[in-house]
Amino acid sequence: MPLFIHVLHYIISHLLCTKVLIPCLEMHKEAEDDYAHLSSLLQEFTSIPNIDKAWLFSSPGLHLQGMFAVSQSDLLTNTRRTSIMSCNILKERNSSVNFLWAPFPIEMSGVSVIVPSPSGSKLLVIRNPENEAACCFQIWSSSRMEKEFHIPQSLHGSVYNDGWFEGVSWNMNETCVAYVAEGPSPAKLTFNGLGGYKIDGCADKDSGYWKCQGDWEEDWGETYAGKRQPALFVIDINSGEVQEVKGIDKSLSIGQVVWAPFTEGSEQYLVFVGWSSKPRKLGIKYCSNRPCGLYAVRLRALHHDSKSNEPVLQSTEEFHVLNLTQTISSAFFPRFSPDGKFLVFLSARSAVDSGVHNATNSLHRIDWLTNGKPFQSSKIDDIIPVVMCAEDGCFPGLYCTTIHSNPWLSDNCTMIISSIWHSSEVLLSVNLLSGEIVHISPVDPIFSWNLLTLDGNNIVAISSSPVDFAQLRYGKAIKKETNNTTWSWSNISSPIFRCSDKVRSLLSSLQSCILRISVKDAHVGQTKGATKPFEAIFVSSKTNTKIEFDPLIVILHGGPQDVSLSYFSKYLAFLSTVGYSLLIVNYRGSLGFGEEALQSLPGNVGSQDVNDVLSAIDHVINLGLASPSKITVMGISHGGFLTTQLIGQAPDKFVAAAAINPVCNLALMIGTTDIPDWCYVEACGTTARNCFTEPPSADDLTLLYNKSPISHVSKVKAPTLFLLGAQDVRVPMYDGLQYARALKEKGVDVKIIMFQNDVHALKRPQSDLESFLNIGVWFNKYCIYGASESRDFLKT
Repeated sequence: MPLFIHVLHYIISHLLCTKVLIPCLEMHKEAEDDYAHLSSLLQEFTSIPNIDKAWLFSSPGLHLQGMFAVSQSDLLTNTRRTSIMSCNILKERNSSVNFLWAPFPIEMSGVSVIVPSPSGSKLLVIRNPENEAACCFQIWSSSRMEKEFHIPQSLHGSVYNDGWFEGVSWNMNETCVAYVAEGPSPAKLTFNGLGGYKIDGCADKDSGYWKCQGDWEEDWGETYAGKRQPALFVIDINSGEVQEVKGIDKSLSIGQVVWAPFTEGSEQYLVFVGWSSKPRKLGIKYCSNRPCGLYAVRLRALHHDSKSNEPVLQSTEEFHVLNLTQTISSAFFPRFSPDGKFLVFLSARSAVDSGVHNATNSLHRIDWLTNGKPFQSSKIDDIIPVVMCAEDGCFPGLYCTTIHSNPWLSDNCTMIISSIWHSSEVLLSVNLLSGEIVHISPVDPIFSWNLLTLDGNNIVAISSSPVDFAQLRYGKAIKKETNNTTWSWSNISSPIFRCSDKVRSLLSSLQSCILRISVKDAHVGQTKGATKPFEAIFVSSKTNTKIEFDPLIVILHGGPQDVSLSYFSKYLAFLSTVGYSLLIVNYRGSLGFGEEALQSLPGNVGSQDVNDVLSAIDHVINLGLASPSKITVMGISHGGFLTTQLIGQAPDKFVAAAAINPVCNLALMIGTTDIPDWCYVEACGTTARNCFTEPPSADDLTLLYNKSPISHVSKVKAPTLFLLGAQDVRVPMYDGLQYARALKEKGVDVKIIMFQNDVHALKRPQSDLESFLNIGVWFNKYCIYGASESRDFLKT
């Protein structure tokens, strides 16, 4: 054998031992160490609580009191643990405000809904049932539980507490509560072993009998699978009598009920939102483009209790239900002004009319008559119209995820709203008469703000940034001689957001900013809004230098009509504290930048959004903030669509990827998803929003396939982690599995984690922790330990 063959054999053997085999063994050990180290740190982040709601109460002769609903992940039970933290609020003569907190929170085990009465003298606590048990309603006073009622499944199922259909409302006399719950279980045929049958003649567990499945009932898709139609009920809290409100078309799903104001002797009405299920129900979670309207229904006259002389609900009759918003395609979150003169509501008519699942909101007003009697032809006044394209620095349009149940200042015509403004959430004051909009939270785009509750004309809010924990803030309006109002904000000391010294130290080493990025592919024919710069949030170590760069994770939100906001995320903060810079891109089509920019994306997915992300990456590289050799990418839903598009269209740019319930093949998804209309709108444009009513043609399927990441799968090189929810009906798991299997067949490193009991958002505590733990380990493997280099060497 020639000498050079011996030498070559020796060199190859030496390289395999020293450069490949040994590192492979080391990487296995490093992966184990990663899991141990990262899981310990991640649990320190996940243990930080959230404040979900807050209420303030005033009592004669006492200081103001506060009650805060706090939730925290419970990993062992895979649920969120809810507790109540109480405080006394002292207002000093020097205008300072002190919150004196109770030493310990009180856990509210099994509680689904908490709603104080208007006066604050009563507290309604609702505990939803497990399985076929009864729903429990408790009425509490300041010292004890006064009443407890158990509502059987024959009357209704669980009370909705989802933030969308959810509606629980006390009447002003505090004698009745209106609420939305699942309708009663439909009767089913029951069979015995001898061939006989009857209708609902036995319990589910009775031996010798079994119940048939019954007719399949269509639901509202993602997170509502198996839930029955939401219906409207009223409970008399003195007697416990429950009545379903009659006269409502059974095709309407009910939500967001409120009592209309009334005076003694006048008729009493409930106002609610109704979504029609005709001709079929489509997925409604994260989809404000489902047509809906405000309705009013009259209740039968109330009689007076002979002992207390308090008005009590007698029953409901079949009165004609009035549609208050016939002239507009969307109306939700109804709120009455404290003086009863105005009914205010949000509208997503831009989303409904165009077909995109979220869009710019508008705000509207109906003048309510003093006799409390509504009219079907009520005039609807625009308070805030849809903003198409705002000038730089100006109000970009209204983007609300909710309206507080009591958002009013004392003038009865000014409301406080949380709204998205580019990459931040801000607080706005809105005057219903003049339409004046004032940005009242401090103008610092790296912080986001959210309204918790109001204290008269003062505000309790939360603010945070990507590198700053949530902080309770107290805002006071200060009027100047020019009649202009400014707001003074102070920090509220609170034990709620305390964390370990280790986590606090890690966060103190980070910095964040918002980058404006110019559009590269602007062309003639585009709207002005479609050519304006988009934004990205950049998070990095303060010690990141142009000599030694931290690896970069590009993070992409779903939707695509959604947005990543500059608030504190425990999971993203965790990734940034373990050695990664974050580039969180709000590509054109995101909420918060005007309707023209948003509407530029439908029909252009897979190209315009991909180009925006690549431009953002080039931008931070050109600024000297990141290295082109250590870039990873991750995203959920449409963010997963973008992730898998990018690793196919720019295969040499990314060293690793993570896709969470990704849209990989629209041609496959359209036949299985709860939102087939979304597939057509995003791939073909808004003119195709009604195409889903017909089976897709061969041409449709070809177009959908060509718009999908699966069409680029043959070019992918980046090792990819897939995190999939087995109960996902929005992007069913087979979409991601098909793509992952195709990568495996061509030799790309793939890892799949299937969460058997989770849905599209993967929001259960164990899913959250396992997802981000594996993302950290996966990216470490290919960014820090150089496993991709070893893999490439083995292939050669």
